Amino acid sequence: MSITVPSLNWLRVFEAAARFQSFARAAEELNMSAAAVSQQVRALEERVGAPLFTRAAQSVVLTDLGRAYLPIVQQSLLSLQNATDGLFGQAREQQLHVQAELLFCHGILARHYLDFKESFPEITLLLSTALHMSEMRHGYFDMRIAFGSPLLHEADSDFLLGERIYPVARPDIAAAIREPADLLAYPLIEVTTHRAGWAHVFEQMSETQVLARYAYADSTLVAMAMASEGVGIALARAPVSDKAMTQAGLVPCLEDFETTGREGYHLIYPERDALRRPARAFRDWLLDICQG
Repeated sequence: MSITVPSLNWLRVFEAAARFQSFARAAEELNMSAAAVSQQVRALEERVGAPLFTRAAQSVVLTDLGRAYLPIVQQSLLSLQNATDGLFGQAREQQLHVQAELLFCHGILARHYLDFKESFPEITLLLSTALHMSEMRHGYFDMRIAFGSPLLHEADSDFLLGERIYPVARPDIAAAIREPADLLAYPLIEVTTHRAGWAHVFEQMSETQVLARYAYADSTLVAMAMASEGVGIALARAPVSDKAMTQAGLVPCLEDFETTGREGYHLIYPERDALRRPARAFRDWLLDICQG
């Protein structure tokens, strides 16, 4: 049977009493009477169905359950305080919430993160990732980095990067591929969320794909990991996938071939003229990184 989450006041009182090992000192910090502290601790104990303190004449000592509960309560209170300060306090003006496609975070933002922090130490950059377009529509964010058409977001946007697509595989597999037809000897790893996949590649090669065998993944990072394990041949989507390709130990299969993808990455935000200072700074910095 689940227990209803206790009152926040009870938890604050418990944390102070546990920290001081004294109801009286907790009462001083919280501007309450010792009797009120004792009453709220008792109410908490009744709610959780277990004693949290062993009471003596002049002191209180945490029980084993009380000691186990204390760090959980302290972390929860701290997280709540930090979130409140961040969203509603003075620090809010220097925070920037950015949601981005996972591959872009992995291949671009992570690589340049320290550069942004060195350039703008006063701005707290909060990154969140999304794998698919549908995930982009959930939660609060100042700005989004999306792959595909920016028109779907009904907002202002800037073009950041396109993609260059070419086959990649483990070195032993890549060495056996000397012409496009050799690709068909191996499973081709298709990322189902991209419009430009193997069909697009074969079209640009003027090669038929009738005899192709496929394995499927929902992200380029997973496709690269599969290729690293010898499952088959993946498609690089440079420059965003460069880091993933290197980490997976993959190399190009046909060094003379690459084709341009059909879509690109865009920075999306509600209204350019209404951007807060941190958002303007991030926009200018990111455009320099991507287009410089």
